[in-house]
Amino acid sequence: MNTDSTDSTAGAEGTGGAGGTGGAAPGRPVLVTGGTGTLGRQVVRRLLDRQRAVRVMSRRARPAGDRAPYEWASCDLAKGRGIDAAVAGVDTIVHCATTLTGDDEAAARRLLGAVRESDTELRHFVYVSIVGIDRVPLGYYRRKLAAEGVLESSGLPYTVLRTTQFHDLIALMATCQRRLPVVFTLSGVSFQPVDSGEVADRLVELAQAEPAGRVADMGGPEVRTARDLARSTLDAYVRRRRVVPLRLPGRAFGAYRAGGHLAPERAVGRLTFEDHLAATGGSAGRPAR
Repeated sequence: MNTDSTDSTAGAEGTGGAGGTGGAAPGRPVLVTGGTGTLGRQVVRRLLDRQRAVRVMSRRARPAGDRAPYEWASCDLAKGRGIDAAVAGVDTIVHCATTLTGDDEAAARRLLGAVRESDTELRHFVYVSIVGIDRVPLGYYRRKLAAEGVLESSGLPYTVLRTTQFHDLIALMATCQRRLPVVFTLSGVSFQPVDSGEVADRLVELAQAEPAGRVADMGGPEVRTARDLARSTLDAYVRRRRVVPLRLPGRAFGAYRAGGHLAPERAVGRLTFEDHLAATGGSAGRPAR
C-alpha cells in the first residue's frame, strides 16, 4: 500500500475563482488534489517555489489565518460535491488524493468527468499510483489499477507515475502498534520505501513536462525486510519491543512475499529509511512513552 491522503474531498471559498488566492502566482493554476496530505502538501510547496499558480483541493475548509499564496477548493470527490468549481480554468491536475476505504476508480471518474464536461482546456493530468497494483491482488490495488484505466481511456493528456511505499507509511506500520507489548510485522515480506519529498520532486518535474503516458516506476534506494524496517523504527524511537513476524495467508500476501510490489531495477530514490528516521527526529508520529 502507498497512501498519501484521505483528502478526496472541493465548494469554492473566498475570492478569486475556486477559492481565496492569497496572492497566488499569475497564470492558470495547477490543481493538486489531496493537497494537504503527506505527498500533496509537498507538491504544493514545490510548485509555489517554482512560481506556479496553485489551487489546493481538500475536503477541509481553508484554515483560519492561512495566507499562503494559493487558491483553495473544498471538494468531496467521494460524494461529487464541489468538483466543477475545483477544476474550472486549471492548466494541470496533479492527482494525489486517495483513500483506503473509498473507491479511487469512482473518484477518478467524477474528477475526469468534470474536466471533460467543463470548458477547461486541460494541458496535463498527472496521477501518482503504486508499483505492483497489477501483480498484488489487493482490493485497494485493484481500485487504483481501475483508476489508471479510467484515465487512460479518458482521451485527456496524462502521465502516470507508480512508486513504492513511502518511508512515512513504513514507519507508521510500527509506531501505530505503540500500545502493544510486541510489534507485529509481515513474515517473508520486504519493502523498498521511498522518500515522499523525492516523489513530489518527480511529480512536479512531470507536471511541467509534456504528457508521457505511463513513465518508469520510482522505487526507494534499498529493499529491506519488513522485520528489519520495524526494528530500525523502534530503535529510532527508543522503544523496547520484540518484533514478531506473522505469516499471513492469502494470494495478496503471497504476492507481497514474491516481491510483486517492488521495483529493484528502478531504485532511483536517494534518501534511505534511516535518513528519513534521522530527519524526522522521532517527531512525526512519535509514540507516547
